[in-house]
Amino acid sequence: MYSTYPVKDEHPPDKGVIVPHVSIKHFPASLEEKQREDLVAAVTKAVTDAFGCADGVVSIAIEPVPEALWNDTVYVPEIVNRRDLLSKIPNY
Repeated sequence: MYSTYPVKDEHPPDKGVIVPHVSIKHFPASLEEKQREDLVAAVTKAVTDAFGCADGVVSIAIEPVPEALWNDTVYVPEIVNRRDLLSKIPNY
């Protein structure tokens, strides 16, 4: 189940609070609601374990990207051009 916390416009986090945000972009799979819930739960647990923060400060975006746009909107700008930030590099 998705969080019921309201999104607060223009509300910065309190100073010193760890606020991880995870962005997942994918193709061509479509996720069923249960799969999305399981993914969000697993990523939330991994992030809270790693950062030692509460799950209420974690935000997760899941964005399907059409395969025809993948190269121009994800692969080149986020994988090729930001390779120094990747913690896991794809093998394609």
